[in-house]
Amino acid sequence: MAVTLEEIRERTYKPRDAWWTVLLVDPVASRLVRLVAPHRRITPNMLTVLATVIGLAAAGCFAMQTRWWLVAGALLFHVSFIVDCMDGKIARLNGTGSIFGAWFDFVFDRIRVFICALALFGGQYLRTDRETYLWLLAVVVFLDLFRYLNGSQITKVRAEMREKIEEVRPVRAEAEAAEPVPAGQVSRKRQAGDFLRNHRIRTHLFSGIEYEMTVFIIAPLTGWLISVTVAAGFLLMAFEAWLVLKLWQAAQAFPAKLAAAEAEAEAAYIPHPN
Repeated sequence: MAVTLEEIRERTYKPRDAWWTVLLVDPVASRLVRLVAPHRRITPNMLTVLATVIGLAAAGCFAMQTRWWLVAGALLFHVSFIVDCMDGKIARLNGTGSIFGAWFDFVFDRIRVFICALALFGGQYLRTDRETYLWLLAVVVFLDLFRYLNGSQITKVRAEMREKIEEVRPVRAEAEAAEPVPAGQVSRKRQAGDFLRNHRIRTHLFSGIEYEMTVFIIAPLTGWLISVTVAAGFLLMAFEAWLVLKLWQAAQAFPAKLAAAEAEAEAAYIPHPN
């Protein structure tokens, strides 16, 4: 059955996503999903493989090293990312997602990034004999893996802390989450955050997706491979360090919050008469 763009947006868009995805990928991917969705033989895993194949074509362009081949590689990498975003949308729209599909998508994404990095920076090393490109290759691959590992572990630890508090006082936790802030007390920072959230854009503006797109699209398009890649690496490390700091602060405050929640739950408990 044909679906409308509005249905696709409602059923497949994430509540929050990277600004690159929201502004430059979703408008195209949603229209392609509308064309593909009625054809049930096209599975999310098939789209993952197609995205990888296009990514390999991008790597082939990067390996050529000349100016316009780098531009072609950057454009193909973006197309590859659009197709990669389609697999998740098709899975949510048609109810064909699976645990194996999530693993499949993750692994093939990492393969695509590794091969593109090898072609882009390894090719530049072969052309110029500058060891800087070998260092960039190693750093790009490391940071791509690290940000996924760090992000998943931070999410896991935060979820565990939240679940322990909600087990003690679930009603209070939900009420606090829904409690509005008076208009006069909203800071400009909060207003900016609300504006981004209202447009589905995550408030951390430079994370893993932006890092990949900067390295494999902006850097080849501009021709400033070293400077743009180094800048992207520093921005990503700064963001990851900020995440670790926020996690450390939350972990430091967690015992006191848990104790307060337990004390509050105990004070509110009224035993039933026998």
